[in-house]
Amino acid sequence: MRVNNGRNQRKAGIALWTVQVLLALVFLFAGGTKLVLPAEMLKGPIAFPELFIRFIGVCEFLGGVGLILPAALRIKAYLTPLAATGLVIIMIGATVTTLVGGLGAGAIVPAVVGALAATVAYGRWRVIPVRAAARTIPIDRYTSVKARAA
Repeated sequence: MRVNNGRNQRKAGIALWTVQVLLALVFLFAGGTKLVLPAEMLKGPIAFPELFIRFIGVCEFLGGVGLILPAALRIKAYLTPLAATGLVIIMIGATVTTLVGGLGAGAIVPAVVGALAATVAYGRWRVIPVRAAARTIPIDRYTSVKARAA
């Protein structure tokens, strides 16, 4: 399903970018916190090994970067929906962990964040994909050819 109308496409693009930036801030903060805080402060409803928590922190941080940089720079823009998909997987794990840990109402937050990440993934794959920037390849001094970025 693509957005055909130019005005609707612009609105959908603005909405996707807004959600992407907000999610990126959430995941940069959450991932950075898991990387910086001491292990004693990272205890959750279920005890996971410290290295696993640090690994999740790295994944969240890189996922937050991946939500913005590839699409913004238009370099390997296909990485943006892949980053969003990876964050959906992490949020599924967070939701299940919260439910199993006995914090039923607390599972709403990771479920909503996961749903937003799924919206970005779908939106950037199907609705309004970010196209890689066209590069100009000089043939000679006076002529150039537009080439699609890989």
